[in-house]
Amino acid sequence: MPSKQAEEIELGKLSGAVAHEQEHGAAINFRDSWRIFRIVAELVEGYQFLSTLEREVIVLGSARMPPNSKYYKTAETFGRLLAKAGFTTITGGGPGIMEAANKGAFEAGGMSVGLNIELPSEQRLNPYVKKSTSFYYFFTRKVMLTSPGNAFVFFPGGFGTLDEFFEVVDYMELGFMNKAPIVLVGKEFWNPIISFIRDKSVNIVHAQAESELDKWYVVDTAEEAFDIIKDVPDQIDSCTIDSTSPLCQEGATDWRVFRIMAELVDGFEFLTNIKNDVTVLGTKSLLPGSPYYQAAYETGKLLADRNHSVITGGGPGAMEAVNRGAFERGGESIGINMRLGAHERVNHFTTRSISFFFPFVRKQIITAPSEAFIFFPGGFGTLHQMFELLTLQETKKAAPIPLVLYDKIFWQPLVDIVHHLFTEFKTISQVDESILRFANTPEEIMHHIP
Repeated sequence: MPSKQAEEIELGKLSGAVAHEQEHGAAINFRDSWRIFRIVAELVEGYQFLSTLEREVIVLGSARMPPNSKYYKTAETFGRLLAKAGFTTITGGGPGIMEAANKGAFEAGGMSVGLNIELPSEQRLNPYVKKSTSFYYFFTRKVMLTSPGNAFVFFPGGFGTLDEFFEVVDYMELGFMNKAPIVLVGKEFWNPIISFIRDKSVNIVHAQAESELDKWYVVDTAEEAFDIIKDVPDQIDSCTIDSTSPLCQEGATDWRVFRIMAELVDGFEFLTNIKNDVTVLGTKSLLPGSPYYQAAYETGKLLADRNHSVITGGGPGAMEAVNRGAFERGGESIGINMRLGAHERVNHFTTRSISFFFPFVRKQIITAPSEAFIFFPGGFGTLHQMFELLTLQETKKAAPIPLVLYDKIFWQPLVDIVHHLFTEFKTISQVDESILRFANTPEEIMHHIP
């Protein structure tokens, strides 16, 4: 039976991390059947828990926000407004913004719910939660937090909040989640992030349609936020055979859980056979012949020359370019892609690939730790994978792994935002931002690869 310390490392292998193994436990063996059962048990229990709730509004934000902050007070007022209108307030169950929203709902006599995560430090269940459940894995807890919402209200936060935000907007854009209002509280916090997306992801690499950004509501007060969502209907996620949502009615959850379990088993088995791997992420919108596409292509060649297995999302754009470079050099070129209906979105330059029906399973497999992660310019999907990795490393759920950002001009505004998370909002620690590294050429990328 693996040690408790080994369990504390989020799903992934720790390639070459001997020192970390000595401190935190051995690398995970994906063949451990007990781990699959634990994940599935969390999913089943989570679905059962959520099925008892109605008119859910998800409130997310920093666990580090103190009670004397204006955002804590705003979240408390918002929770009170939700309770008086008969909404269920769902948070991550911890301190900070989560506690504030739960407190407002609790003291107003409303339903106050917490979906808690077990962390080595920091997280605890706040005293204003009436109904709760706890998760060991970020993976399962985040599936629950992003499934039942009739509206999503994001307050200022750190890596975890940004991970949740970009996952929600990514899945909504792709049609993997029901559309629901996205409310961003705190213009001083959210406007720079929106400006980065518009200036870089939309205008430079065309990874997003600007119309997606126009769907978000940016406000400063609890009253403004409540006014936006006060009339939203209670969504019921109906089951269809091609639905990617595991939350559904009419008793169909059982077979869906088995399908998730099968994808997890297949994905973990697939990962056991990959060695010396580096994962490269970036937008599908890069066109052949463009500077970013060419740089990704050269990066694939360099990685293959150094005997790295190259992992991408298996699709077009940056993914295709990297796979193509590795493929043409005779290297291991791997795609972890999505199955869209009856079709698989996979480029022609992979030597091996695997496809997934559920996006959250696919994302879990593609973000299993490699020796390094390289981020080419991208949009919602690239950003949500980046912030998930930052969250896992910050909370000690994954070993330290280099995260290399290609093209400083593109990424610098985002790194400045990360810096402000510490200096202005105090939602991350000072050391957190050091995880990110810049590279301006494919050769510079290789300097950061172990």
